[in-house]
Amino acid sequence: MSDNKLSIKISIADRYYPLRIATEDEEMVRAAAQRINQKIEQFNVKYSGQDTQDALAMATLQFVLSLLKYEKDDETSQIVTEIASLDNFLGEYLER
Repeated sequence: MSDNKLSIKISIADRYYPLRIATEDEEMVRAAAQRINQKIEQFNVKYSGQDTQDALAMATLQFVLSLLKYEKDDETSQIVTEIASLDNFLGEYLER
């Protein structure tokens, strides 16, 4: 029985990391590593002379801020959907 796992190495900030991932996640993992490296390079260009650790920290901060914003927007969307559903339910109940 195959577990559909793939062993790959990705490079982030000039360091290699061996990973064992689901085969279907390979493209996404490689794209994520590429985006991290692009963001690090942007910080290295913008703030030349800074340590790679600083660029990595700032890239991480930006990605997590984006994630938190997405999660907040998603929660708001879910709340609006639930309120609309409750409104429909109450409307139907009151019409009876």
